[in-house]
Amino acid sequence: MRLPLLLSAAFLLSPALATPLAVTPIPDARVSAPRADLVPQPQKAAFPAGVLPLSGLGVQLTGSVPELGWAARDLREEWQTRLGAKLPDGGKTPIVIGTRADAELAAKARAAGLYTETPEGYALWVDGTGAYVMGADARGAYYGAQTLRQLLTPGGLRFARIQDAPALRQRVAMLYLDSNSQPVNDRLIPLLAQLKYNAVLVMSNYVQWDAARAGGWAHPGGATKAEAARVAKLAREHGLEVIPLIETLGHVGWMFGGGKNRDLMQDPDSQNPYAYDTLNPQTYERVIFPVLREAVEVFQPKVIHIGHDEVRNRDRFPARENGKAVGFEKLFVDDTLKLYAFLRARNVGTMIWHDVAFSDALIGSLPAKLPKDIQVAYWNYTADTETNTLSRIRALGFPVLGASGFKAGNPEGLARTALKSGAVGMIQTRWSGYFGNPSVWDGMAEQGVALVRGGASFWNPAGKAVTNADAVYRDLYAPGAYGQTAGSLVNLAPLVTRKLTDNDEKGWIQKGPDTDLRNLPAGKNVRIGAYRFDVSGAVMLRGNRAAVRDLPERVTVELGRKASALALLLTTGWPGNHREAVGRLEVRYADGSLLNVPLEYGRHLRAWTETAANAENLSMIPAPGWVGQTREGLDVNVPVLEWANPKPGVVIQSVSLVSEGKGANPTLIGLTLIGG
Repeated sequence: MRLPLLLSAAFLLSPALATPLAVTPIPDARVSAPRADLVPQPQKAAFPAGVLPLSGLGVQLTGSVPELGWAARDLREEWQTRLGAKLPDGGKTPIVIGTRADAELAAKARAAGLYTETPEGYALWVDGTGAYVMGADARGAYYGAQTLRQLLTPGGLRFARIQDAPALRQRVAMLYLDSNSQPVNDRLIPLLAQLKYNAVLVMSNYVQWDAARAGGWAHPGGATKAEAARVAKLAREHGLEVIPLIETLGHVGWMFGGGKNRDLMQDPDSQNPYAYDTLNPQTYERVIFPVLREAVEVFQPKVIHIGHDEVRNRDRFPARENGKAVGFEKLFVDDTLKLYAFLRARNVGTMIWHDVAFSDALIGSLPAKLPKDIQVAYWNYTADTETNTLSRIRALGFPVLGASGFKAGNPEGLARTALKSGAVGMIQTRWSGYFGNPSVWDGMAEQGVALVRGGASFWNPAGKAVTNADAVYRDLYAPGAYGQTAGSLVNLAPLVTRKLTDNDEKGWIQKGPDTDLRNLPAGKNVRIGAYRFDVSGAVMLRGNRAAVRDLPERVTVELGRKASALALLLTTGWPGNHREAVGRLEVRYADGSLLNVPLEYGRHLRAWTETAANAENLSMIPAPGWVGQTREGLDVNVPVLEWANPKPGVVIQSVSLVSEGKGANPTLIGLTLIGG
């Protein structure tokens, strides 16, 4: 990812610390390689030694259902992206994809001891004769192809014997429709298919519905109806059922845009309307029913999620005298039944959140007044996932799903509870703002990373947790070609200001040997993430804390070399404020030009104590680097910032790292030139 930069024609005078540094050319400065582990983890898998060569491979489909065509499409995309090669039809050595409806393929699966009839399950085996995927049904064949993609290496397909099927029937991930929908959802939808989700919950409040445009309350940041229809089609072509989420009763600020419909507010005194008046027929005739009608036409869904959560969190409800006379419970039930009937007349089911209708105060009376085919989504984003609420809702006769957040252990734990409780499935939620689609990569990427953890857990709750979920997310969201790039390791030893160890409280951050980076690999040529570095110590710069006030505010690395990119093993000694500029790179070229590259905390670098697993407001601009622990067991990390050089044909004379002297002080541990 390219960092922002500022260009000037000025020359940079080398400061006192600048000194020519030695470099070591290597052939594998950066390596992109296949992942070793399969995600989700299959229920049963073995990997005999051996690889099926790429030469002569071709796809053979043994049926005509759409899912088989999708499988072939995805395999061809994988070949093109990873290998820069085409995967033809036919071929001397087959990649056979079909279902158990094909008698010959089913017989082979039985002979291999991998046959399955479990819905959405598949058998997969790769040996010297070819690669074979037999789905228990069409969807299972598609999921088997997603696993086969992960067996691809530059040398061929890894031998494997896999029998697999999902533990939970519904596996749902959340998408948003806003003005940035296309570039984000076009990446997320194929990613979700690879993770074997089978449905998407699509936040659709702010779609520019015809009713909203005509009424003057459409939001300019919302997606168009055409984009909503396109996303729905793309999702279905990747095996994902589309469940629109249109928040009703509460969270309905969307219907009051431009100051419109204020006569329909539940609380006339509200400065920021949150709920609507259920006793005013115009609420339904003017807004709710027209929007639901359009949603049914655009998405063609089996189910619509109507929200109904946190209804009383902000405004008074009921606030009007006629509503007070009726009472909250009846207002809630009548509204739910009204929307349920409207959707049922169009052969569409209803889903709601659990927190109001099944709250402790109402669970004894309200649920009995609702139809039992309403699906209930129980959200729980805490560490306490051993809950009986799923079982209580199911015992009342409702189909129930769990809904998880991004906190450590939450999707994993709630998926296990959902399975034990007999829930029909799980939803991986994503709350990044109605117009925050880009933040799934840069700003709130922890919620994107959670899609990996959720996908793995919903398919196989008993499987091991994904420990490198950020790297998996990065690989699936922005996949690259397999291979290696040459470069040069820069020896930073002459510029080191702090040791990585701290035996005498004079090294690292001067907190002693239990709080240092002694476990970070060091040496002339060490592999860290996808990169190699020469690591000898830390070039730590000045900050506003006492331990680093006396350090230099800048250091200059004289290079005199070309490079297509710079890889920086970069961190800070302490945390900073999100997106605060804490330093910059000054890149001086031999032609006299200078680039200033701002370094924002949390976006381009972060503290060694702030790991991807515990960070909020996470950015994927830094690549995964080293992850480990201190001697006392604190989880720590050092990511890698790769800066794409906009002038690869011009010699880089020098690179200066400059600190702004704030709490988060830039600290360079390794520098590698990529290409050049």
